[in-house]
Amino acid sequence: MDQSQHQQHGGTMQHQQQQPRSYQVVKAATAATAGGSMLVLSGLILAATVIMLTIATPLLVIFSPVLVPALITVGLLITGFLASGGFGIAAITVLSWIYRYVTGRHPPGADSLDQARMKLAGKAREMKDRATEFGQQHVTGQQTS
Repeated sequence: MDQSQHQQHGGTMQHQQQQPRSYQVVKAATAATAGGSMLVLSGLILAATVIMLTIATPLLVIFSPVLVPALITVGLLITGFLASGGFGIAAITVLSWIYRYVTGRHPPGADSLDQARMKLAGKAREMKDRATEFGQQHVTGQQTS
């Protein structure tokens, strides 16, 4: 490496080292500004919350015999409507799946249902055969006695 190349290379290294420092200063200033403003904002919100709670507490105590049952009633109403809607959506989904299954459109899970139906039918046949055998043995056993 000759001296001119070394100076050029060294110059770019100094320029690269200065850029990150300036970027670091800008980043730190931005972070300090954002953090400080958020800290001030959180303090103001805390103060406003304490003031509002101080004002609202006597009102809550005065109106609590009305508010508590009203809140319980509203909560139960909301829960009932949400449950009703959820069960309605579930019923529509199930009916839609059954319709697709019956019309042969092969909805998701139809293979599992068919396999389970075949297993159940096989077990039912097996139990029927066992009961028939047991009944025949029982009848022949009574006739010999």
